[in-house]
Amino acid sequence: MSRAIAAVQTPGRRRRSEGKKAAILDAAETLFIAEGYERASVDAIAARAQVSKRTVYDHFGEKATIFLKVLERVNDALADAVQAAIEEELTPGRDLREALTAFGRRVVTQTVPSSDYVTFRRLTSQHWAVPRLAEAVRDRPERMLEERFAALAAGGELMAAAPRLAARHFTALTIGLALETLEAGGEDVSEPEIVTVIADGVDAFLRAYRRTGPS
Repeated sequence: MSRAIAAVQTPGRRRRSEGKKAAILDAAETLFIAEGYERASVDAIAARAQVSKRTVYDHFGEKATIFLKVLERVNDALADAVQAAIEEELTPGRDLREALTAFGRRVVTQTVPSSDYVTFRRLTSQHWAVPRLAEAVRDRPERMLEERFAALAAGGELMAAAPRLAARHFTALTIGLALETLEAGGEDVSEPEIVTVIADGVDAFLRAYRRTGPS
């Protein structure tokens, strides 16, 4: 059989291959969180995924690549959640203060507590020297918010000559402060307190960026 023919995968074979890749990433994610990047071995990942070590290498190569694929998968899920929040909360025609407050609240109370966010924080906050995602991949949620702020500026709702800076200021004043409040207070912090932090941050942001006169 020629290599060209051997390289052609039937639908069933492709499904099995994708299933093995998902199992490997699931196993790797569990082990990286439980044991850390340094201690988690390719042998252990293969054993937990119930595949051969050779299969792991065939699909991903070295451990650093597996770790980055795990991070990328989690980051993609987070970015999708942020994108949904942008599309469903920062809608055209909605009162801007109300929209920004709803967006910040949704990110902090729904996206942040999600398993994806918890996984991402655990993987990226390890003390070991771990591989890092490329900045363009890591900053995807921020870039999406930047694009929406650019659209709001183009529509005359914001004064934001630098939408990326505006997105960073918004995040720092709302989501960033809310996360600091949660980390400091833990379970003692109520959702109304978080909403107040976000609403105050939105007000501060709009004092700097909202148009007060004719556009």
